[in-house]
Parts: sequence; C-alpha cells; structure tokens
Amino acid sequence: MLFQRKEILAKRDWRVAKRGNHYEAAFEAFLRESGIPYIAVDEARRALMADGRSLKSLDFLVAPRGRTTWLVDVKGRRFPSGEEHLQYWKNWSTQDDLESLAEWETLFGDGFRGLFVFAFHIVGGRLPVQEPLVVSFRGERYAFLGVELAEYRRLCRVISPQWQTVAVAARDFRTVARPVQELFGLAESQPFPAPQTVLAPVHAETPTVSGSTLVGTARR
Repeated sequence: MLFQRKEILAKRDWRVAKRGNHYEAAFEAFLRESGIPYIAVDEARRALMADGRSLKSLDFLVAPRGRTTWLVDVKGRRFPSGEEHLQYWKNWSTQDDLESLAEWETLFGDGFRGLFVFAFHIVGGRLPVQEPLVVSFRGERYAFLGVELAEYRRLCRVISPQWQTVAVAARDFRTVARPVQELFGLAESQPFPAPQTVLAPVHAETPTVSGSTLVGTARR
C-alpha cells in the first residue's frame, strides 16, 4: 500500500520540485529543512477516477512521526491582503477543493487525513504566528497554518454561489487553525500573537539553506 512504510520515505532524498507557486515552494523547503518525509504531487493534473470523475490533485503527502499522514492542499494568501482596506486571515477555498480532499481521504483510508495548509506571505508588520514559527524563504517571510478538512467543512460558509467559494469567519478560523509545526510535532502549542505584534527585521547573518531559513523553529 502506498505510504505504508514511512521509514522508506525518511531515507529518500526528496528534492524540491520546480514550483512556480512561491507559497508551495516555501512550504516544501520548510518540510525538507525540518526533515519531515513527504511526497510532492504534480498538482497541475487532475486525477481521473475509474468512474470517469476527476479530482483536484493534492499538493503534498506529508508523513511526520505519528500515526497520521496528512493529505495537504496548500492555499497561498497574503497577510494582510488588500491595499486600502487591509484584511487578515483570508482563508477562502472552493467547493471543488473540499469535495476532492474529502474523496482523497476516503480513497486513502484510515490514518490519512485531509489538511488545508494556509501559507500566509507576511507583507505587513502584524504576525499570524509567534515569531519563532515564522519561516524565511528567498528573502520573504511566511507562516503556515493548518486546518483539518473536517473542521473547515464544519465552519465554512458560502461566500459566492456563482464561483462556488467558501470561507471560515476569522474568529472561527483562529480557533481551529494551528501552526504546522505543532501539527507535525515540531513545536509545543502556542497562543496566537497579539494584533499589535510586529515582525523583527531579518538579520544579514541569519543562515540560509536552499533558499529558506527556519527562523527559530523548534526541531526534533
């Protein structure tokens, strides 16, 4: 069975895929530097099922220590978004995203769980996570927050019937979203930072590996 022995993945040298999406590239670099076994999926192609249906492909299969293998769909968002009216915690998705991820959960079976990873590109002074959990990649700052599919589906509401988009209210999102460092067993649970928290400047001497830096991220 695919992914049955996670120790095999741990021994493989999974190279960073050539991704034009900087959000996914940053997340993949984080996985590599954290030593978490994973498989990167070619998300450009939809999977064709035996009954003729097609599913949106996953972005990653992530297998940290433990019994859960995560079926990951990465959602890149700016933090904050907007120009004149700044908006935080944007987390919209589509009905297709939800249905496809749910189908992947069914296909993979026990031990596999769907996870939306919201990759927030930090473009202002406010932080979505505590500063030690901020990740630097190619000179930019990112925070990765995961929401399990079941929780997202429970809380999301339709925001555009025409475009079939859904989203979770910011207050609810903050109750269920967790830094991936916690979900993957790399860090202890921490509260969200206060709204006035400001990001410290990047120091030139901060070491960088493969274009990314884990800024104070707890490691195993």
